Amino acid sequence: MTAEQMAGNLAKSLEDNRASDVKVYDVRGKSGFTDFFVVATGAAAPHLKALVRELPKAQRVSGDPESGWIVADYIDVVVHVFSAEARAYYALEKLWA
Repeated sequence: MTAEQMAGNLAKSLEDNRASDVKVYDVRGKSGFTDFFVVATGAAAPHLKALVRELPKAQRVSGDPESGWIVADYIDVVVHVFSAEARAYYALEKLWA
C-alpha cells in the first residue's frame, strides 16, 4: 500500500467513525519526516480516544484526549485528531495548506 492510499484509508476510517472536517495534506517535499498529514476533529475527549482506537495500529501514539490532541504516527502518514478548540488554536493546516 502506498502512503497516499494509507492516508486515504485512515481518513475514511475517521469519517466512518464520525470525525468532522477530515483533511488529507500531501507534504511530500515540504516535510522531512512524513509524506501525508491527516487532520480530523472529534466532538469531545472520549470521542478523540475512540477515533484513534478505531484506527489501525500505529507505530506510535502520543497525546492525551483530555488535552484535545492525539497524534498517531504511521511513518509515511501522521494522523492528528483534535478537539475543535485545540485544532483552532494550533492551526496546523496553515502550515501545510
